[in-house]
Parts: sequence; structure tokens; C-alpha cells
Amino acid sequence: HFMAQFGPCLTWPWTKLMDVPEFNDALVDLIAGQSDAQSGAYSIRELERIRDRNLIGFLRVLKERNWGAGKVLLDHDARRRMGNIAHPTDSDGPLVLAHMQVLPGWIDYNGHMTESQYLHASSEACNAFLRHIGAGMDYVSGGHSYYTAESHIMHAGEAKLGDRLTGSVQVLAADDKRIHLFIRIERGNALVASVEQILLHVDMNAGKTCPAAPEVLARLRPIAEAHKTLERPDTAGRHVGQRRS
Repeated sequence: HFMAQFGPCLTWPWTKLMDVPEFNDALVDLIAGQSDAQSGAYSIRELERIRDRNLIGFLRVLKERNWGAGKVLLDHDARRRMGNIAHPTDSDGPLVLAHMQVLPGWIDYNGHMTESQYLHASSEACNAFLRHIGAGMDYVSGGHSYYTAESHIMHAGEAKLGDRLTGSVQVLAADDKRIHLFIRIERGNALVASVEQILLHVDMNAGKTCPAAPEVLARLRPIAEAHKTLERPDTAGRHVGQRRS
């Protein structure tokens, strides 16, 4: 039907390159055969799913580069993050700062989320926390940032395609130069993974640690003080290979 409808357009003067084959049944059969061979005999619905996955993949690449449609997605994510931030002193638990969904590119051959994506999920929560205390990209552009000095991940459950996850942050300790965080990645009320991190505040030009800016500490200290009343996670401070008590 498509070829019958648009085939006559081959004779129109689209460009100077008009050396085109004659439109006839043989050409239709040839193009249809090539299309079937390329499709691998997929159904229309399967081809639609493949198309959609590829389009999403292109959008992710643009998003990583903050370009075109990807910039629109990044701006949308930023607005969602701002709407999901809890007030630190009013929270009776860890701050829920990140909301994610397990995407096709996050899955391994077992159908589970890959190890690198667990770290990505925790990074989303950690970065949201840093933005929350005023140490986001604007702060980094001024030559100071928090670097991860140590991290320990524990896998407590499975995450599969389509699962919706949240990332929460609990401040275990903090001073002028260091932040000790405990991050939980959860699916509903089920713990999927936890990541314990030590962050050091660094003067990027000098290449060494230094106290954070007063305005950052002014936002960090009340959170750390509020979180002192929270129960310390059972797995905080564990080392690799430690037996469960």
C-alpha cells in the first residue's frame, strides 16, 4: 500500500539526482524482500518496540551531552529533583532525594540491574544531597567540590526492568572537611542496596582538602544534627567479608 501510494513520486523532480528505477511490480517485490530480510521477520509490534528502544537510546545520548531534546530532559529532571527534596529539619528519617526507574540499559544478561548501575543510583542520591546543601555544579565551578574518598556497597535485593527506586541519604557524621553518608536504594519498602561513603571537601586548584564554604556548612550542620537522633544502620561500618551478627 505504501509503495503504491508513494511510488509515483519517484518521477517527480525532487533533486538533480533523478536517475531512479522504473516503478513496477518487480521493484515493489525487490524492496519488500529487502525490507523483510532486514527486519529479521519481526512482527510489526516487535519492530515498533525495537524502534522505541532505539529512539530512547538516542535521547539518552543527547541527555548525557546536554544537547537538543536531551537538554529538555535534563531540565525536566532538575525540576523533578527540586520538587522531591524534603526539608532537613522537619524530616523524621533519611532524606529521600532521588527517584529512578530501572531502564533497559541498566540490565545485565541475568535480567538484573548491573553493579555499575547500583553505584549510579547511589550517585544520583549523593549528588542530589550535595545540591541540597549548596555544593552543586555552581559551587564546583568556583573551584571547590566534594570527592568520594571511600565507599562500600552492599547488595540486599534485586532490581529488575521497570522497577521504580528511591535513593535516601542519612548523614552519619560531618565536620568542616568530611561527610559520612549512608545511602539506601529501595524499591517501595524493600531495601535493594546500601552504600556507605566518606566525602572529602577539596580545593580543586590546590589539589588538597580544605574546609567547605560557610554557606555550605550552614546547610549541612542542621541536617547532621537532626540525623543524630536517627537509629544508626546495622550495616554501617561493615568491612568486606564481615559475617552478619
